[in-house]
Formats: sequence, structure tokens, C-alpha cells
Amino acid sequence: MRLTIVGCSGSYPGPDSPASCYLLEAEHDDGTGLRTWRVLLDLGNGALGTLHRYADPLTIDAVLLSHLHADHCLDLCGYYVLRKYHPTGPQPRIPVWGPVGTADRLARAYDLPVDPGMNDEFDFREWVGPIEVGPFSVLPVAVDHPVPAYALRVSVDGVVVGYSGDTGPCAALDQVAAGADLMLAEASFRVGVDNPPNLHMTGADCGEFASRVGVRRLVLTHVPPWHDPQDALAEARPEYDGPLDLARAGATYELHAVGRQV
Repeated sequence: MRLTIVGCSGSYPGPDSPASCYLLEAEHDDGTGLRTWRVLLDLGNGALGTLHRYADPLTIDAVLLSHLHADHCLDLCGYYVLRKYHPTGPQPRIPVWGPVGTADRLARAYDLPVDPGMNDEFDFREWVGPIEVGPFSVLPVAVDHPVPAYALRVSVDGVVVGYSGDTGPCAALDQVAAGADLMLAEASFRVGVDNPPNLHMTGADCGEFASRVGVRRLVLTHVPPWHDPQDALAEARPEYDGPLDLARAGATYELHAVGRQV
């Protein structure tokens, strides 16, 4: 499985990155021939344009939304335009999984009537349990955020990527992260600040749970532009002694079943 970080800025696009969007790719033969399957974890504001650098947006097989805050979903509006008005004609519907109300939320975001909204372009589905998209097995787990939100555990042939979405520290993350080859964990807050509860994590929070459940590589993401990402890294290091990175737009990870990353 290949992970490409399309966007990793927290809360809004920053000077070096769009908001949250992660491209997962894997080879798979579904009976019609071997091809590359592609799914997006979130499609936050600014991410669609950058996605063109790494993949043709028309080759995406599904979009998996962790929650409905703008920095995680709003570029579905542009993606709707691309799929509806592309010069080659309207594109086939693709599935978009998200919390309850995703279809209505995105229709309102683009000032469309709820019926049909974007339903002719996207096949909206609600998170109710594990799903399969080609080679990808996806487990959604509800996490701790002011709106319905999910962390996602994505596996292909024994390779596991965990994605926290946005969440405060919670036990649900252990299920998503346990033994993951790579864990994308949001580090929006800073240690020593009077942070509101049930919202985001610090770098230390990320390092602590990653160490506890045996994450093989920890990638800190969703750092807002008003913070120095190096602070998140410094907070996580005492808590986690494995490979530790800051998410960077354009970074790519090749993940293999033996647990080695490049």
C-alpha cells in the first residue's frame, strides 16, 4: 500500500500545505484485471488542486470522510464540479462514506437543493461498520470530537494504516492504531496550554498511545499554521521511541507486510 500526503495542515490550509487529505493506493485484481485502486482519506479545503500532482482525480475509487468540518470535507464541492462538468462528460458515481448527514451538509455547502444535491455524482453512504473498497478493508471507529467523527483503520494484505481524524485522547484510538504499520495522528494542541477537552491531541498524547499499542511508525499531522510543527515533534519524542515523522505535503510512504516503510 502506498500513502501520499496530499494535505496535512490543521484547521485551514497553511502556507506549505492544503488541509487534510491522504491518498492510499494499492494494486488489486477484482476479476477484470490488475489495476491501481485509490481512495482518499478526507478531502479538506485546498486539497483537490494539489491532488492532481499525484493522481488523476477521475481515477479515485472512493472518498472516506472522517467528519464534516470544512478542513476535512469542503473540497468535495470542487470535486462535484469536476465530476459533473468534465469535458469528457458526467462521470460515474463513486461512493463517499461519512457521518450521518454528509449528503445534506455538502449540498448546503454548495448552495444546492438537498434533493438531488450531489447525489447524481456521489453515492453517499453512512459509517455503520466495516467496509471494503477493492483491496482496502476499512474499520471506522467513533472518536471524541464536538461533531460525529471517526478514526479509520485501513488494511490491505496485512498492511495497516491508522488515521485519527480529529479527536481528543480516547480509548477508541487504541483499536484503530494497534500494531499499525503507520499511524497518522493529529497533533493540534500543545502541552502546557489550557486546552479545551474532547477536541484535539498534543504531540505527547500521540506518542503515548502510539507507544502503548505498538505503532510501527508515527506520523504527526494536522498541526495548525499558528503552531511550529517542531514543537509537536519534540513533545512526542519522549513518549515514543519508534520512527517518528512530521507529515509533509507530497511525502510518500511505501508500506509492506513485513512492516518496512520507505
